[in-house]
Amino acid sequence: MAQQSLIYSFVARGTVILVDFTDFKGNFTSIAAQCLQKLPSSNNKVIYNCDGHTFNYLVENGFTYCVVAVDSAGREIPMAFLERVKEDFNRRYGGGKAATAQPNSLNKEFGSKLKEHMQYCMDHPDEISKLAKVKAQVSEL
Repeated sequence: MAQQSLIYSFVARGTVILVDFTDFKGNFTSIAAQCLQKLPSSNNKVIYNCDGHTFNYLVENGFTYCVVAVDSAGREIPMAFLERVKEDFNRRYGGGKAATAQPNSLNKEFGSKLKEHMQYCMDHPDEISKLAKVKAQVSEL
């Protein structure tokens, strides 16, 4: 798997992006933001395909977690990444700061965490895939 399989990520409250991170330049940031405007507000997972990239969204309790990945990354790694970010974000900000944060105001605090999670998921794809399979099996039970 290519090292840069996950290229952009953000966390939003409604349609307000609170924190985002990328090491790359491209129009994927504006496409991801446009897609965010069109997402249903109910809890769900949505994947859009565009220009050889997947735009993966996890919507839960008024917050949207997004990662843009190259098509070759598949589905498991991006979704596992979103679950990791959601858990970390909720642990840090759940019920507090995230409810009132201004646009991009969490970049300093949490942007580096998005980068760390992206790097971890790209560096450990086998472990992430196994974890995703186990979680899927547990949710079936």
